[in-house]
Amino acid sequence: MYITIQEAAEHLGMPIEQVQKYVREGRIRSVHDGKQFLINKDQFGLYLEQLELLKHQIDEWRNEPIPPDRDIKDED
Repeated sequence: MYITIQEAAEHLGMPIEQVQKYVREGRIRSVHDGKQFLINKDQFGLYLEQLELLKHQIDEWRNEPIPPDRDIKDED
């Protein structure tokens, strides 16, 4: 089963141009049928899982408390 770039963009909530850029860069794998690029639905699902995992890791990093400042005294 394949989906078009427009369907993928709607599902991701991204502009079509950005999804096209990802396809050109190889971030999202696709095939060209002579008229349009088509994205394998299973591989697209894998891309979504990886994207969600990355977002979760970034959120964890942002919510991690800043370690206390070590008060190092400069002694001569």
